[in-house]
Amino acid sequence: MKIRWALLGCPLLVLAACSPSTEDNPAAAPPAPVTPPAAAVCDKQPSGPSSAPAGAVTVDPKVAGDLVAKTKSSPAGTTFWLAPGTHRLGSGKFDQIAPKDGDQYVGAPGAILDGGRVNQYAFTGHASNVGIRHLTVQNFAAPHDEGVVNHDSGDGWVIEYDTVQRNDGAALMAGARQQVRGNCLRDNGQYGMNAYKGDGTITGLVVEGNEITGNNTGDWENKIEGCGCTGGVKFWAVDGADIRGNWVHDNRGAGLWADTNNNDFLIEGNLIENNDGPAIEYETSYNATIRNNTIRRNNWVDGRRYASRGDDFPVAAIYISESGGEPQVRARTAKLEISGNVLQDNWSGITLWENADRFCNSPANTSSGVCTLVQPDPARCAQPGIATEPLRSDCRWKTKNVDIHDNRFELDPAVVHCQVTCGRMAELSNYGTYPDWSPYKGDTIADAITSDQHNQWHDNTYTGPWTFVVHDTSQVLDSRTWQQARKQDQGSTFTRGG
Repeated sequence: MKIRWALLGCPLLVLAACSPSTEDNPAAAPPAPVTPPAAAVCDKQPSGPSSAPAGAVTVDPKVAGDLVAKTKSSPAGTTFWLAPGTHRLGSGKFDQIAPKDGDQYVGAPGAILDGGRVNQYAFTGHASNVGIRHLTVQNFAAPHDEGVVNHDSGDGWVIEYDTVQRNDGAALMAGARQQVRGNCLRDNGQYGMNAYKGDGTITGLVVEGNEITGNNTGDWENKIEGCGCTGGVKFWAVDGADIRGNWVHDNRGAGLWADTNNNDFLIEGNLIENNDGPAIEYETSYNATIRNNTIRRNNWVDGRRYASRGDDFPVAAIYISESGGEPQVRARTAKLEISGNVLQDNWSGITLWENADRFCNSPANTSSGVCTLVQPDPARCAQPGIATEPLRSDCRWKTKNVDIHDNRFELDPAVVHCQVTCGRMAELSNYGTYPDWSPYKGDTIADAITSDQHNQWHDNTYTGPWTFVVHDTSQVLDSRTWQQARKQDQGSTFTRGG
């Protein structure tokens, strides 16, 4: 669930700003992309076998529902070879494939599974260790928040070299130990993938070498205000994920969004560019390594939208919201480490945010009914117990132990077309007011995130006119004050302003 608490009406002390341009020009287009990365796989995946593999069941595209019928009549562990052509499942919205454990589906060159805007789902059920390779899956009408492939989040699925496109809802759902490699996930109505398992936590997820582009064609944030339900990939309660070598671009919304009780993420070696929202959003989650990614030209749409309405919240390319390193939660790291990344011409840089009014059992917690991983029982997060330790700490998702180092931050205002609200780093909270029994009122959380929670920038390289928002949106510092008074970015270098 998405939450951005805008702090309106605060004076903005600008000590350095982007050079004059046209922040209110939404038509300004990004420059032409450079050579695509290795994950430019759309329309370039390796072809499937041109004849049926030994022992495989051949599926005939001329027979409507042939794949559904042969899946039902075949034993578990069968390999199905979809012959070239367009395969249909039937005329009903629930005509769908329900694999058995270990079933494998392999497409010949030109094999297309088409829902005809009638079928809601392609592959459903709770079977484990299913494989889907070399298929184009398109035109399915999944409902909002639901997915087309692995609709019921079966475990151990391997989804490789597929094109899943032009579907409503999400192209994919995810189960434990799912591997998603070399796929083209494009132009879907809501997400490229919705990694959500309603009956438990997803473990051991791998998302590697995919092109994830053009998703959220349904523009859901405008249909449901504040839904927090759009973008390239959304993760919910995933414990252990490797997200590497993907090209995540031109999605209407965030590129990669981990939302609510995710843990132990490695986000590495991705190219994330031209997304309307943040490149990476890590929200109410724990323990992650974000390294060696190239992140460019993100957040332009969100940045201009905020600026046009006078909202000075520091929207950012990497948005850390109530998330950080937590030693009580087992992971490969006890920090949230952001290192070795190149951030180029995004609306802004990195924002560390913690909403003072958002905690377990608070009405302001948009992850309704969900509590933290260190205190899973919402009933305990109430007065009088919440006023004292350990509940006072354990009932909050905290932005703490964030280590930001050895990154390169580049900003050319002539490229971004911005004025004063771009080119910012931020570490802040709001003034706590709600609910009336909250123990976190006033500046309690703003003081903690900026002074007591071990968040540190150091040894970074900056080019361009950068400013730094500290404590709340009214305090905007130049680089000298940021380094000397705040003791941040020690060992970092600044050129061309700031």
